[in-house]
Amino acid sequence: MGLFGSSKDWNVIAVIYERDQLYRINGNRSKGKMAAKTRDGAKNHGRTIYWAVFDQKGAFLEGDFGPGINYITSSGVSPDRLKKEIPTNKSVLDILRMLEKGEKEKAAKPLVWGGYPEAESA
Repeated sequence: MGLFGSSKDWNVIAVIYERDQLYRINGNRSKGKMAAKTRDGAKNHGRTIYWAVFDQKGAFLEGDFGPGINYITSSGVSPDRLKKEIPTNKSVLDILRMLEKGEKEKAAKPLVWGGYPEAESA
């Protein structure tokens, strides 16, 4: 641990584009120097729509859109709505709880969210 408890112990969440009606939440708990590497990996992944960093008490530290935002901007999804709802989304909170409790170092699940684009009728 760093001086005065300054060592990083982060939960990094990435919302990954799978297809129009399915985004996946990938979560990683990382400490120290690996925390910044994990965050940077989430930030730069080609299908990351949005990434966020939380501390072990669930407080939002930082986050922004990733390169995968281009997958959704033309589909009618509101990126601002996604950004606003991520910190309180039940799927995200479930992943954060698993990481905070130390149950897992990594966790993933589909994002259950009401902002997906309307399915096209065949």
